[in-house]
Amino acid sequence: MSGHHHHDHGPGGHCHDEDHDHSNDTTPALQSLLYSQIQFDNVTTLNESVSRSGAAILQKTWAERLNDHPELESDADEQLLMYIPFTGQVKLHALLIYTAPTPSAPKTVKLFKNRDDLDFSTASDLKPTQIVEIPEPIPGTDIFEVPLNRALWNTTTSITLFFEDNWNDEDTTKVGYIGFKGQFLALNREPVSVMYEAAANPSDHVAIQGVSGIGGRVMPGQ
Repeated sequence: MSGHHHHDHGPGGHCHDEDHDHSNDTTPALQSLLYSQIQFDNVTTLNESVSRSGAAILQKTWAERLNDHPELESDADEQLLMYIPFTGQVKLHALLIYTAPTPSAPKTVKLFKNRDDLDFSTASDLKPTQIVEIPEPIPGTDIFEVPLNRALWNTTTSITLFFEDNWNDEDTTKVGYIGFKGQFLALNREPVSVMYEAAANPSDHVAIQGVSGIGGRVMPGQ
C-alpha cells in the first residue's frame, strides 16, 4: 500500500492542498487572481452613472476591495452591462464581487463569454453562457466568491456581465468590487510565433548548408 500512497503524493500532501484551498476562500492566492490580465483600458460599461467607474472598480486591488470609492452605480435604470477583455486566454474559476449592504445590491447576473458586441437588447434576448445569483449582502460581509462552471469558461478571452436586476427593485444598482479567479493561459500570439520559429529553423539550416556547399568557404581544406 505504501507504494500506492506514494503514487498519490501521500495523504499528507493531499490534506495540505485542501487546507491551502480553504485559506483561499478569504484571501485568494495572488497568482489565482486575474488582475494583471484584465485590459482595463478596453473595459466598457453601459449605463454607468460616472464615466469609467466600471473600469475603476475592476482596478481596485485586493486590499482595496471593501473601500467605499470608487463605486459603480447604474444611471437610467437598474441594469448594467460590463464588457471585460483579458490580455490572453484564461480559464475562469470564480467571479469575485463585493457590494455594500444596500437595497441596490445586484441579484441576477448573466455572463457571456467572448462577446464584444452586446447591448442591453441582445443581452436580454441571447442565452447567456451562465447565470449566477449574487447573495443578498448583510452588514459585515466580505467578498462573495461565486463559483463558475469551469467547463464553460475554458478558452475565455473576454467576459460580459449583464447585471439584470437588484435585490429590492431599486432604480439603481451599485457594485463596489469585481474580480476573477482562474488560470491565465498565454497571450494568443505566443503559440503562433513559437510555431513560426520552429518551422523556420530547418530551412535556415538548409540554407546555410547550401551556401557552404557552393562557396566552399566553410571547408577550405577539401
